[in-house]
Amino acid sequence: MKVTNQNMQQKAAIFSGIALLVMTFAAFFAQGYVHSSLVMDGDPATTYENIHASQSLFYLEILGWLVIVITDVIVAWGFYMFLKPFHPGYALLAGWLRLLYTAILAMAVSHLVIASRMIQEPVLGMAQQVMGSITAFEAIWSFGLIIFGLHLIAVGFIATKTKVIPKVLSILLILAGFSYSLIHFLYGFIPEVNRFTGLLELILMAPMFIGELGFGIWLLVKGRKLTKQSR
Repeated sequence: MKVTNQNMQQKAAIFSGIALLVMTFAAFFAQGYVHSSLVMDGDPATTYENIHASQSLFYLEILGWLVIVITDVIVAWGFYMFLKPFHPGYALLAGWLRLLYTAILAMAVSHLVIASRMIQEPVLGMAQQVMGSITAFEAIWSFGLIIFGLHLIAVGFIATKTKVIPKVLSILLILAGFSYSLIHFLYGFIPEVNRFTGLLELILMAPMFIGELGFGIWLLVKGRKLTKQSR
């Protein structure tokens, strides 16, 4: 049984590490490339025209988000199975927080699906409705990222209690989680300081990006080789 549990922990490291890498590429494409190039903040008409002229690209963005949702579920399971031997209670908490975030993200993506359907209907005022759906997607996703940050803090806390996960990764995970939660709390609940929040996000972008991705790479390189003795 101990060997089986160890093998499951190693497999969880591989699956979650690969899922994180796939998710990163999907996010770069969906949000970093397509969404940022098609959606113009505060300009519904241009946004509508961009999406209408590049409908296939917009559908690919939605596909990218669906890939992220699926890989998030895999990561939730993988993190739980990998971290469970170190701290079962916090591993379960981290897993549920990730699943809650994933459910919120899926809800957000449904608004992009709604927008894609509205694009097909050339009705007066449709640009405003499409922009409304896109704004709903962004707002719901942003709220979900507060939960996502709490998930990373829980993962980082567990990592600090182990002997095998590098302390620098543990600190980066906690810092990344704190950054996500703080920034998106400010965006969602204190919009008056959006300019400050945007600047803060630029400053904290590196730890936010490196924290989880670095842990995913570590899982693939070192975590998959973990033995009972190395814990």
